[in-house]
Amino acid sequence: MPKPDSLQGSLDLLVLKILSRRPGLHGYAIMSAIRDTSGDVLRAEEGSLYPALHRMEEAGWVHAEWITKDTGRRARIYELTAAGKKQLAAEELRWQAVTSAVNLVLRTV
Repeated sequence: MPKPDSLQGSLDLLVLKILSRRPGLHGYAIMSAIRDTSGDVLRAEEGSLYPALHRMEEAGWVHAEWITKDTGRRARIYELTAAGKKQLAAEELRWQAVTSAVNLVLRTV
């Protein structure tokens, strides 16, 4: 069985999808949402998530801003941009094509 933190090319898709449903999340909340939504099967670790978020910000897919929470702690929150919504649609199409192809192989081999 694969390690739960090895998302194998699906991290961008998962992050973009989570942010499309719940804008304004910080990194830890994104990690928790991936874990909780997947029934504790998938895990995005800090060492993978934060570089991916920075890369997505540089690509213009997400916008990040620093906020101060009620506790006084600062948090960097993320939201999808218009480009991020387009990228999410492209990532979903790619994922559907890949899973369809894998399913074909599983049924015919």
